[in-house]
Amino acid sequence: MASTAAALHILVKHKEQADDILQQLKKGAKFQTLAKKYSTCPSGKRGGDLGEFRKGMMVPAFDKAVFTGKVLEPIGPVKTKFGYHVIKVLYRT
Repeated sequence: MASTAAALHILVKHKEQADDILQQLKKGAKFQTLAKKYSTCPSGKRGGDLGEFRKGMMVPAFDKAVFTGKVLEPIGPVKTKFGYHVIKVLYRT
């Protein structure tokens, strides 16, 4: 079982916007470009890069998505108290 992961994410207020971002990604848009354009999280300025973090450091729904979802494919939308996330897991260790 993985205990650490690295991920990118895009945080938005509305599910519809998260769905739209997922569609753009499926059509080939770059994750980092969309993060810089849409994300309301400060990490958006870094292309959504959250760096490496340990299991349990993020809110439960986000944590579950990162540690159970596919690696290198967009995951989402994942609803948390912050809004809706589109997540891309870079790796798990």
